[in-house]
Amino acid sequence: MSMRFVVLTLFPEVVRTYAATGVLGRAVEREQVAVEAIDIRDFTDDRYRSVDDEPFGGGAGMVMKPEPLARAIESAGPVERRVLLTASGRPFTQADAVAWSKLDSLLLICGRYEGVDQRIRDRYVDDAVSIGDYVLSGGELGALVVLDATMRLRPGVLGNAESLATESYNEGLLEHPHYTRPAEWRGVGVPEVLLSGHHARIAEWRRRASLRRTARLRPDLLKAASLTPRDERFLLDPESSDASEVS
Repeated sequence: MSMRFVVLTLFPEVVRTYAATGVLGRAVEREQVAVEAIDIRDFTDDRYRSVDDEPFGGGAGMVMKPEPLARAIESAGPVERRVLLTASGRPFTQADAVAWSKLDSLLLICGRYEGVDQRIRDRYVDDAVSIGDYVLSGGELGALVVLDATMRLRPGVLGNAESLATESYNEGLLEHPHYTRPAEWRGVGVPEVLLSGHHARIAEWRRRASLRRTARLRPDLLKAASLTPRDERFLLDPESSDASEVS
């Protein structure tokens, strides 16, 4: 069954272009997912197609008006979850992508300007997420991130489902380094263990490389990661045994 994504935006061409590209484009062609871009300006009443106004109480910037946005949301019909993309939302995570990929429909609302009228959030929005601790001009890039991260987890979308099991964040860790041909490139060789054909040693190397990379770049992830006693011992002494091969 196809999953339906609906994106409410002031720039529908951005969504439509991305929805015709790469993995997502192929998933749309195969009808594994359906992507609809709704232009919020189509639900305005004035000749200027105005979607924003000054904030009550004063201050810089403009706020998205409630009525056009409400009409756009209602035009989408029934959906299982409505998500607002905003810098004031909680962090979007891989766990969200996994959970939302199991839905039949997901509506993504792209905020703009200083944000949307709070009454829209109170009445229509199930969740509000951000893709990082920074401010963008609008929610379109965030919506595309959520769309991509979610749709690729749908059954059959990726050609090799096994790749999902080893990706970053799957077990709370960053993914291990990857190498391909040639075995030596500009004087730098591939770790010997990867050329050995010894699957158990390769798996161990990759696990340790993942642990080391996570500890170096995202130590905060280790608090919630699925670690074995052996992992914990390695993190306490990463230079032990054959750990020197891990980079």
